[in-house]
Amino acid sequence: MNRDILKLAIPFVISNISVPILGMVDLALLGHLDTPEPEDYIGAIALGGMIFNIIYWGFSFLRMGTSGFTAQAFGRRDQKEIILIFSRAMLVAVLGSLLLILLQNPLDFLSFWIMDGSPEVEVLASEYFHIRIFAAPATISLYAFTGWFLGIQNARYPMIITIVINILNLGFNVLFIYGFGMKHDGVALGTVLAQYSGLLMSFFFFHRKYKHYLAYWEYRAMVHWDAIRQFFTVNRDIFIRTLLLIFTFSFFTNESASMGDATLAVNTILLQYLFVFSYFIDGFANAAEALVGKFVGAGNPGLLKKSIRRLFVWGVSISVPFSLLYFMAGENLLYLLTNEENVIQRAMPFLFWIAMVPIVTFAAFIWDGVFIGATATAPMRNTLIIATLVIFLPSYYIFRDHLGNHGLWLAMMLFMLTRGIMLALLSKKYVLSTAD
Repeated sequence: MNRDILKLAIPFVISNISVPILGMVDLALLGHLDTPEPEDYIGAIALGGMIFNIIYWGFSFLRMGTSGFTAQAFGRRDQKEIILIFSRAMLVAVLGSLLLILLQNPLDFLSFWIMDGSPEVEVLASEYFHIRIFAAPATISLYAFTGWFLGIQNARYPMIITIVINILNLGFNVLFIYGFGMKHDGVALGTVLAQYSGLLMSFFFFHRKYKHYLAYWEYRAMVHWDAIRQFFTVNRDIFIRTLLLIFTFSFFTNESASMGDATLAVNTILLQYLFVFSYFIDGFANAAEALVGKFVGAGNPGLLKKSIRRLFVWGVSISVPFSLLYFMAGENLLYLLTNEENVIQRAMPFLFWIAMVPIVTFAAFIWDGVFIGATATAPMRNTLIIATLVIFLPSYYIFRDHLGNHGLWLAMMLFMLTRGIMLALLSKKYVLSTAD
């Protein structure tokens, strides 16, 4: 079982970890610019990135729902349903992304009406948005590809695709910033070009190894009402759950901005270390999606329970060293992202929260993968409703006046802890019983 977990987890760890590393490199490139206000460019990427978190996280149900359904079909050896799930996901990806491009001006207006950044930062972030929005068809289609590859137990292709995307993205960013003298706009353009390169690679890999599935495709079966309804019911729950995650992190960033550009820059940098760990542990959550889905589809409760136990052993084994690393090397890690002493000194009092992140959050990530593999999405949705509306928001408003930015970080930790505890309590009813 450990071999099966690592076979799926390691490629996703490698590919996942490259995403926040790229974000950190982008921040480092902008944070070391020889300009009077490098904080404005860091803030622009933070606010612009928050918009795309809202947009793309909103469509991440395609990856999660596709992986769960595909893994269960794979466990049943239902080749027809495997290709039908993929085609439904791609149809949603194409239509949804084209709608985003058409609505980019209203989205821009609404985003900056809600967010609270300085006028200088908002102007730069808007320019970043109107360039990067044209990557939407590629980015959202890649969600469908990644979920489908994972569902058929292939973690190697998403790893290769993600690594190539991020290498190209880094290369484009360096070229545009240092070669052509661009700034935030160069970061946005580099992302667009890299995403379309990744989409072309995905089609190449599909045609190379999986084109035989096309023989099982039927239009009428793809649009069969019962299958469509089940697809959207599961994805509706994931979508609501994702919106709540988006809201929480967007609220976190927006409240950071309301405390001033310096606090926004500090929290943006500190969040990168949360994202580094989350993408790392998400490799094991991705393995959970594939293995749990396969064992649920195959009706094998023994292997289902065994896989969950082993996944949590790996979760503990990873989170403890990460916490120790963040605790002992926190200050040195800050210098990787910026040489601005003002930002570093402001960040120092908050390093304690970063050291707490791995231990507090790992259970929530792994349980998410388990529930997605079992397509038990309603309890995931309900857990996020409680964690957001009952725990996160009240905690922040209770502690804000006395603790300031510490209150914001405390609310985030309580939010993550609640998710892990509630999903653990619900797992017997909604996951372990599904393979019986």
